[in-house]
Amino acid sequence: MTAKSAILSAAELASELSGARPPVLLDVRWQLGGPDQRPAYEAGHLPGAVYVDLDRELAGPPGSGGRHPLPDPEAFGAVMRRAGVGSGTPVVVYDGGQGWAAARAWWLLRWTGHPDVRVLDGGLAAWTASGGAVTAERVAPQEGDFKPTPGALGLLDADGAAELSRAGVLLDARAGERYRGEVEPIDPVGGHIPGALSAPTTENVGPDGRFLPAAELRERFTALGAAGSAPVGVYCGSGVSGAHQVLALDVAGIRASLYAGSWSQWSADPARPVATGPDPE
Repeated sequence: MTAKSAILSAAELASELSGARPPVLLDVRWQLGGPDQRPAYEAGHLPGAVYVDLDRELAGPPGSGGRHPLPDPEAFGAVMRRAGVGSGTPVVVYDGGQGWAAARAWWLLRWTGHPDVRVLDGGLAAWTASGGAVTAERVAPQEGDFKPTPGALGLLDADGAAELSRAGVLLDARAGERYRGEVEPIDPVGGHIPGALSAPTTENVGPDGRFLPAAELRERFTALGAAGSAPVGVYCGSGVSGAHQVLALDVAGIRASLYAGSWSQWSADPARPVATGPDPE
């Protein structure tokens, strides 16, 4: 039996929504440093979709764990239950089209043990482009029974990321200029974790925001050394776009761990080494 892909198309979602076992829909629209997206959700969302706030509900308070540390698992579980997520119900997550926020929700649900979570490929834009309807109707989901059990996906701390950069493959999902240390618009120090390889998340998708075919993604990650027997890890700025990279690797058939604290945590510790330029070391 072929394993179910972690992504699905708008046409596939429409078919499932009209079927006997429709998925729970989560709307995770978000903009880094941008305005609250709840008004956009209230103006129009997929029928039945529940809004989830990335900054408040898919992350803990900023601090020593980085800008978007993982939320308390029990608090996250309560958010998911209020959204109607059950332990045995399929879940589909979407955002405004970039895919990063949806991937963060996908990763958290998978990490906490939910067995059936997928991301709408291309997000809301793909849905409306396919003729899918949106509504401004209020959604009142039935309480779910999901109980988080963390540990189903690989998770790295700073020491684990440092070790993986030497003993495995550590991918930096940020833009190349941030990896090289040429610019750093957010965090206190520019550069990358020594030994990490530059692998911008933006190269996982085409111009329409949809993921490249699985074979092309696998070819990309193979060229980076991430398709062999060595363990693979990913980090980004604060654990959001890195989740998108883990999702892309999953689509390619490659398991990877996420360093959730990412560069925002690493660069805030003056004891951590920093490399600059195009080379890993």
